[in-house]
Amino acid sequence: MDIQLKKKHWTVKYRYHIIAGTVLAAFLVYMLAAGVSPRRLRYEADKLEFAEVKNDKFMEYLDVEGVVQPKLTVKLNSLETGTVERIVAEDGSLLKIGDTIIVLSNPELVRSIEDERDILLKQQINYKEKQIQIERRSSELKRQSLETIYKLERLTKENTLNQEEYNIGIKSKAQYEVALGEFLFTKENTRLILEELQHDSLLNTVQIDLMKNDLSHVEKRFEQSRERLNNLIVRAPINGQLSHVSVIPGERVSAGTSIGELKIVDEIKISTRINEYYIDRIITGLPATITWQGEKFPLKITKINPEIRDRQFEIDLIFTGKTIENIRIGKSYRVQIELEQPEDALVIVKGNFFQNTGGQWIFKLNETGDRARRTPISVGRQNPRQYEILDGLKSGDKVIVSGYDSFGDAEEIVLK
Repeated sequence: MDIQLKKKHWTVKYRYHIIAGTVLAAFLVYMLAAGVSPRRLRYEADKLEFAEVKNDKFMEYLDVEGVVQPKLTVKLNSLETGTVERIVAEDGSLLKIGDTIIVLSNPELVRSIEDERDILLKQQINYKEKQIQIERRSSELKRQSLETIYKLERLTKENTLNQEEYNIGIKSKAQYEVALGEFLFTKENTRLILEELQHDSLLNTVQIDLMKNDLSHVEKRFEQSRERLNNLIVRAPINGQLSHVSVIPGERVSAGTSIGELKIVDEIKISTRINEYYIDRIITGLPATITWQGEKFPLKITKINPEIRDRQFEIDLIFTGKTIENIRIGKSYRVQIELEQPEDALVIVKGNFFQNTGGQWIFKLNETGDRARRTPISVGRQNPRQYEILDGLKSGDKVIVSGYDSFGDAEEIVLK
């Protein structure tokens, strides 16, 4: 006998198709929901840094590295050509004005000075000899003048007597004229001798002055040459520390060669380099500070070198108050240069979000603190510690300031 089979319900017959369709529909619904909902990323909260938006004092300043340098460095140059015979002062020595640093030798210079000494001695001897000749000639003229004057006085008296004798007839006219002729000759001769003596005196004065000038010139030249011997000893021109000597014993150096440096250690400065972006905002007198071991030390800018190298320019600062104890040449310190006065502003601390977002947005936490959503913001000025917030946040908001390298294109962070 045949058994009648029950007809299966259509759902049983097509159950696999129904299951597959249901799964496909669920998948499509999921994809549709994922497309319209924000992209979420789960992240461990203890691996992130958070900051609170605050109303605080904001001051735009630069934080740069400054190096302690002497305020003045003096180049030591050789004034004479010579061979380094001896180095007296060592690198790092504290010297006073006049202390010997290097001794040079120059045999050619010594011989030259000895030759000039011989020339000077000859000139001095020649001067003495001519001076004696002039004095002797003057003495002879003076003697002749005295004799002539004496003779003229005697003949004057005789002429008066002859005239009286001629008048009373004791002497003839011929005798009187002979005596008168001799008197007139002696008178004219005396005038010429006295005139010659006067001219000779003037001539002697001019000649002696010329000889003195020649001798003085030779003496001065010799003194200058002798001073060149002193230049073979290189001495400290100021009180300071010898930073280095760039020559060695036996080395021959020319006049003007740099042989070392001397630094004034009593007066120091801080030198640093700043990005060219700030060159129009950096001026002399601008205040700055160094914070060292919890204490602030004020400085000010005293010199700006406008030459730009490697997109940076150099400035010098000096302490305006107390100086750091035991400060050393070459030591580095962090220097904060104030670009303006502190102002009230809405600020957050710095983080790496700015490098990834360009300051266009940030993740702001919700009230419960378990989620953070991408929020558009506007960033204004900045300093090494803070960003100024112009729009998008308010005081009291909490934001994520780190981890942006790992967030990708997520729009919401779910904190675990």
